Amino acid sequence: MERIRSIMAWIWSYRIVRTALAALFIYGGVGKVIDPKAFARIISGYGLVPEMFLPVVAIGLPLIETIAGIGLLLDIRGSLALIASLLGMFLFVLGYGISLNLDVDCGCFGADDLARQASLKQAFWRDVVLCGVVVPYLYLSRWMRSRVSFTKNELTK
Repeated sequence: MERIRSIMAWIWSYRIVRTALAALFIYGGVGKVIDPKAFARIISGYGLVPEMFLPVVAIGLPLIETIAGIGLLLDIRGSLALIASLLGMFLFVLGYGISLNLDVDCGCFGADDLARQASLKQAFWRDVVLCGVVVPYLYLSRWMRSRVSFTKNELTK
């Protein structure tokens, strides 16, 4: 009985963490989709994207974030890998901005960030935590869930 309780607690914590990460990506993506011109200005400040590709990136990246968040919310296969890839790219871009001591907004949550002037270092460390703690936890949880369902299937045979 104790084992069942621990499995249920683990399943709910997995769902909560997965939902929170999905909500973060959906919120960030939708916020940038609403005002792609402002997001294009933020991207331009990093100097990584050629001017002619700014509109594509300013619309495409937030759409990918939103779709990845929805996929994670629905627990669709591949969505966690996409979010992990996006986080890796965000870490690279933020690290680049920090190394050049750029005075730009991180662009994490669209135009709302402009008013707060979120620090690149704060955003970098937030993404490190997401990459270093949350994503491995979700991968481990999925692996454990597949092991539990495998064990259940073996017991019912």
